[in-house]
Amino acid sequence: MGHTQTENKQSLRKNIAATVKTGIIKSNLIPMFAGLTLALYTYQIPIMEKIPEIIFAFIGSALIIASAGAFNNLYDRDIDSIMERTKSRPTVTGELKEKTVMWMAIIMAIVGIGALMFTTPLAAFLGFMGLFLYVVPYTMWSKRRTVYNTEIGSLSGGMPPLIGWAAVYPDITHPAILGLFVILILWQMPHFYAIAIRRHDEYKAANVPMLPVVKGIRRTYIQTNIYLVILILVSFLFITLSLGLMLVALLLGIIWLIISIKGYHGTRLTDSKKWAKKLFVFSLLYMTVLFSTVIIYSLMGIIFNL
Repeated sequence: MGHTQTENKQSLRKNIAATVKTGIIKSNLIPMFAGLTLALYTYQIPIMEKIPEIIFAFIGSALIIASAGAFNNLYDRDIDSIMERTKSRPTVTGELKEKTVMWMAIIMAIVGIGALMFTTPLAAFLGFMGLFLYVVPYTMWSKRRTVYNTEIGSLSGGMPPLIGWAAVYPDITHPAILGLFVILILWQMPHFYAIAIRRHDEYKAANVPMLPVVKGIRRTYIQTNIYLVILILVSFLFITLSLGLMLVALLLGIIWLIISIKGYHGTRLTDSKKWAKKLFVFSLLYMTVLFSTVIIYSLMGIIFNL
């Protein structure tokens, strides 16, 4: 009996983790923390003064992202049941009831926005906007209707660094944080186009109008490179704060563009999925290196200026 209860608890935990997308929560908390540490460094605010805000920023952001994931899973059950990658989600298999997921999502959204209110009203507003943009314009409208669904979805994906910054300093007009915000928006297009190429047949079967599915690989290649060029140019916004950060962002962007051009011309006649895999892997490396650099640079700057 005890063994069964333990198994049930583990199964419930696993189902909840899959529904709120814990991997996405973790990956979004990194840019949130980068924005937060960058604000502390920019305005030379001692970390110890902002411990409560830092804790509430993590709790609030995690719950809002979890809520967005739950709402998305709930709404996309029909699409998810067709795609190999998502057909075993608890919202598809029925392991979690629709009503349960709905209440989970609502409660997490309220508590998450409430937690951010303990930092600044601006952070709470940005948290709400991130959730709203992901659920309504992206999940409920554009995802099934337009090839620009990735661009529309990227707006919510760019919110974490703004939330982190706003949690400790309620003014998001500094070029450095706007740079992080825009970089995170632009990053999503090459990243998700690469996923769409690799999962081309699944998106086609689910009738999701991803760019590679509707417009083809060549158009995706051109659009990817346009976004990468803009990404490189946006790197210059960091010059207002640090030449080092600017150079890291610039170098990463240039390498990504070279990988895109060389990879495409090297594999387009044989296998576009190989090109997409290179882009996808480097997108993760870009994200990790850039945001880790921002966090380390900011923390070191705060410590050495104490």
